[in-house]
Amino acid sequence: MLSTQTRIGIVGGGTTGLYLTILLKSRGFDVSLFERAPKPRVDGCGILMIASGLQALSLYDTELSNEIIQAGIKVSRYEFCNLKGDIAFSNSAAETEAATGFPAVVVHREDIAKALLRRINLENLYFDHSLESVESNNDKVTAKFRNGQSWEGDLLIGTDGLNSKVRSFVEPEIQPSYLGDIVWRGIMPNNHTFSEGDFVVYMRAHGVYANAFNIGQNRCHWGFFIEREQAEDEKGLPAPQNTQIPPEEFAKLPDVMRQTIEMTPQENIVCRYSYDINPMQRIVADRVIILGDAAHAKSPSRAQGMSSGLEDAVVFANYLTSSATVDEALATFEKERLPIIHELQLTSREMSQKTGRTKKLQTVK
Repeated sequence: MLSTQTRIGIVGGGTTGLYLTILLKSRGFDVSLFERAPKPRVDGCGILMIASGLQALSLYDTELSNEIIQAGIKVSRYEFCNLKGDIAFSNSAAETEAATGFPAVVVHREDIAKALLRRINLENLYFDHSLESVESNNDKVTAKFRNGQSWEGDLLIGTDGLNSKVRSFVEPEIQPSYLGDIVWRGIMPNNHTFSEGDFVVYMRAHGVYANAFNIGQNRCHWGFFIEREQAEDEKGLPAPQNTQIPPEEFAKLPDVMRQTIEMTPQENIVCRYSYDINPMQRIVADRVIILGDAAHAKSPSRAQGMSSGLEDAVVFANYLTSSATVDEALATFEKERLPIIHELQLTSREMSQKTGRTKKLQTVK
C-alpha cells in the first residue's frame, strides 16, 4: 500500500479535479490542487448527470450524491421531437433508475461545483496557477507555473480539460478535433414552457438540432447546435469571432425553442465550437497521468463527459490506495480504463455523425 506521505499534484479545478482531491485527501494523501482561474469556477449551464455519475459520487458519500439530486430535477422522460415540434417518440427513464438504483438528473453545473467545493479544505487549493511546464525524472515531478511558483512531488495528475497543458507532456501530438458544430447554450431564468422531468431533444435535421430541460428554480437550460465548417483563421479557436445566431438557421427551430432563446438574457448565453479528441494510446508518461476531458474529451451525444471523469477519479483513487507503488497504480489504471474510455469516445462521435448531418465527421482513429 502506498504511503500517505506520497505528494500528489492535480492541475485543473473542474469537477474531476475537485472530486479526485476529495477522494485522495479522505484517504490521507498529501494533495495540492492547482487552478489557473483566480477563484473557484462555478460558472456554466445545465448538465444531464446520468446514473453512473451519481453512482460515482455516492461511492465517497451518499450525502453528496443526494445533494446533487436534491439540487436538480430527476429526469422522468426523454422526448424526441422533429423540428416542427411534433413528438416522434419518447423513452421513460424509470427502467434505467430501477436497474442502477440512481436516477438521471438535470442540474446546474454551479450546484455540482459548489457541492464539491464545500468538501475541500481551501488550504489545498491554489488559484491563479496556470501551468507552464512539466518535468518528470528520478521518480519526481516538477510543475512550474506562470506566476513564478513551482511544485515538486511524486505524482502529477492533469484534469485540466479539453485544452489540457498536462496532455501536451504525455502526448504532444493530440489536439482537439472539431466536431462540426457551433453550439449556443443558455439559461432562461423564467421558464414557462418545459415541464419538470422532461428532457426534450429536437432531433438533428437540416444541419441543426437543439435540446431543452427544466433545471428547477424556474430555470430552463437550452442548447442549439448548428453544423458549420470552420474558417481557416478560426481553426482551433474556442469560439467563432461572430457569436450571433444566424437568422436562417434560427428559423428552422419550432416556435417554442425560438421564443425560449429570444427570452434569454444575453449574459446567460455562451457560444463555443464543439470539439473532442481522438483516442490516445497512452494517458501516462513517467509520473504524470491525465484524467477526465484531458484524456478523453468527447461529443456530448451520450452525456458521458462529466460522469466518466468522476468515474476516473474513483477508479484511480482506488488503485492508488491498493497498489504497492505509484508506478503500479498508473500502469494498472491505464490498462483497465483505456478500452472503456475508447469505447465511450468512439460511440459518442459515431452518434454525433448520424441523422440530419449533411457531412460526415472524420472517423475515429
